[in-house]
Amino acid sequence: MSAPMIAWVPLVNRIHKYLTTSTYSAQSIDIPSAEIHDVETAPEKRPRTLKHLIRANHVNHSIIYHNLQYHNHMPHLLGSAYLLGADVDQLQKIYDEEAKELEEWKDSPAEISDADWRDFLGDKRYQRAFVDFFEDELALKFGYDWKRVAEEYLFSGKEPLINGVVAGLGHPLIHLGYAYELSSKELAMEALAMASSSYNYMHKYLDSPSYTKPSSYSTSSPLEILHKIADDTRFDGLFNERGDGNIEILFKNHEDLVLEHWNAWKIDEPNKQFQDSQEAAVALLVRTVQPGTHGYDFFMVHLLTSSHAVRTLIPLIPKRFHISLVRQWWLLTIAVYIAQLRPKIDDDIEEKPMKQWNYVDDKAVNGPWATDAHFVKALRAMKVAAFTWWDGHERYLSAAVKFADDFEGWTGFGPMDDSN
Repeated sequence: MSAPMIAWVPLVNRIHKYLTTSTYSAQSIDIPSAEIHDVETAPEKRPRTLKHLIRANHVNHSIIYHNLQYHNHMPHLLGSAYLLGADVDQLQKIYDEEAKELEEWKDSPAEISDADWRDFLGDKRYQRAFVDFFEDELALKFGYDWKRVAEEYLFSGKEPLINGVVAGLGHPLIHLGYAYELSSKELAMEALAMASSSYNYMHKYLDSPSYTKPSSYSTSSPLEILHKIADDTRFDGLFNERGDGNIEILFKNHEDLVLEHWNAWKIDEPNKQFQDSQEAAVALLVRTVQPGTHGYDFFMVHLLTSSHAVRTLIPLIPKRFHISLVRQWWLLTIAVYIAQLRPKIDDDIEEKPMKQWNYVDDKAVNGPWATDAHFVKALRAMKVAAFTWWDGHERYLSAAVKFADDFEGWTGFGPMDDSN
């Protein structure tokens, strides 16, 4: 009589699922907090000005506009410029210029309550209702303590909002980072509303452990994975043009390929792997530009500025979300890289900078692109990364100087490039 057969494959998968999820939830990243600037209480005129302008934007301008396609970057630009030394007049100029692009609030179709708020997740028409809902919670339930509101909605429950903050090209994540960095309740409520109204399918990959499973290969290097994606012929011909519209199609039709590379990232030294991820974010922006073109990919810069947000948040959020937040960023990074047709990452670029960070700061605040939110945010993200990790070889500084001097505009929009 033969011995009964054992269903080894399901057993192995269950064991891997248990080990992977328990390991990741037990891991954390140990880095010091970035400096927190409490503009709510600072008495000097410069932080007061920033506070007033953030509030003016909060009152006057919707967080999503232009047919519910664009995100309001005003606080990101104001915050970055302020933290790089912009004075009162420069902050006011930024506000005046950026406000020309933005739109007034529009009423939502209905109000939202604590009984039904999840029913409206992902519906951008309810952005105003979400802001009102979270502000009501702030005032009536949490005694104006915005961090308690964030804790309740971001980090608790079966499907916490934190697992969906890379939706909308990472804008909710970026907004949340500035809320914590500037200790601003207005930005916190906007970030919660942005996360709620931008919510989409991306959250499920973090909420459900079933998507974390063995890959066909394994490496601790995110750059190595990006190179493998670049060489993976299975992605050839999927898209004719670059653009973020490719992302949803990618997940719908080729989820297995995305997850294969996503799961290949082995995180056994969380601090080191997070540092590697920040270096990869810089490389994606600075080392994928064709020489002489001076055009930088608009969607790659979001990977860098969202990585900066992760860096800001990690020391301030519950440890059990550290690795999942980094992996959430990594999922977005893979998707954007493929959607932008996998540009070559030139590893040979290694220039010794002849300038220092004060030069970079000046270019950000006083240069010709001082009112371009993504330009200023990118420079600041590289500077903070340099001061977070040892930059003895001045690689972050070199990348920042190159970007500051070479930048002449954004590209990567696909067919829209021809008209820009």
